[in-house]
Amino acid sequence: MNNIKKNILRLILKGLCLWAFTFKPRAWNLRLGIWGLMLGTLNSLQAQDPQFSQFYAAPLYLCPSYAGASDGSRVTINFRDQWPKIPGAFITYAFSADQYIRKLKSGIGFLFLRDQAGIGKLSTTNVGWQYSYNLRLNNRWYARPGIHFLYTQRSVDYTRNTFVDQISINGNAPTTVENIANTKSGFLGASSSLVFYSRKYWFGSSLDHLIKSNQSFMGVQSNLPAKYTAFGGLKVDINKRLGRFNEESATILVLYQRQRKFNQLTFSAYWLKSPLIIGIGYRGIPLYKDPKTGYNNIDAAIFLLGYRTLNFAIGYSYDFTVSRLLGSTGGAHEVSIIYEFWQGPKLKTNRKQNVVSCPKF
Repeated sequence: MNNIKKNILRLILKGLCLWAFTFKPRAWNLRLGIWGLMLGTLNSLQAQDPQFSQFYAAPLYLCPSYAGASDGSRVTINFRDQWPKIPGAFITYAFSADQYIRKLKSGIGFLFLRDQAGIGKLSTTNVGWQYSYNLRLNNRWYARPGIHFLYTQRSVDYTRNTFVDQISINGNAPTTVENIANTKSGFLGASSSLVFYSRKYWFGSSLDHLIKSNQSFMGVQSNLPAKYTAFGGLKVDINKRLGRFNEESATILVLYQRQRKFNQLTFSAYWLKSPLIIGIGYRGIPLYKDPKTGYNNIDAAIFLLGYRTLNFAIGYSYDFTVSRLLGSTGGAHEVSIIYEFWQGPKLKTNRKQNVVSCPKF
């Protein structure tokens, strides 16, 4: 990672540093957790894409192949508050809408996502359109390629940060000698994906940041690293009523993501007794240690509670931190809402052929 990206993210950590000096004495556990975070990341800072624990409840963000992956129209809203105990925590919210066009065997989708990180309000806003095509392979299996074109704008509010030359034993100076020429950058991007699915099984992959995009605020070259995603799952029918109002089923999911040197693996399992959904998950790579730092790749245990009908689903999940930051972050809260409409009787006639078999959460 180049020096420019490091300097931008260091601005955020400097704000945390100043807060750690002035925080009330009774909160030593949180203060020590913040210092552990800063010391552990200062020399290896890298920007990563936002994530959702309910990744199937953000289908268009997961991969463009899910655009139009229903019988008609669908609207999805997602919100995530990560590490709320840390000042200037990570807030992500997304809105998407998609439509299946039966005559063209195609799906189209629109995705808006905004991510805000740190005291310095380092923000990323994505706006893009997606297209997918539904291809029948045989009587059981289908393939669904997809593509996503988007525009990204990144911004940072330097006035919220405290630079080294402002820190004084007599109090912080109101101005700095740092000359900040630009607070925004914008660029075009693209991603592609491919999903294979049957009535009970599915697997796929996606590749984000196909275009080398310069995300620098300072006019130097700083390309956004590519992100590789692979996922899959299976659905076990318990009462032989898959896709019906009184369905009872169990679902097992796995998601793997890699961006530059970062690896992340998520396991999840859901039990649906319509309309109630209960789920658990784990994010981390068991028995794996980073060869440079020696740290285990563990992050969080995930707990989910949801309510789902044929056309509506709402879910809440909480990430319980199990890494070295246990007790310092406040975990993560996440809410998702999915509403499907214009799913008339004629559209439901061939439901098996059009709907990608995957959970709402």
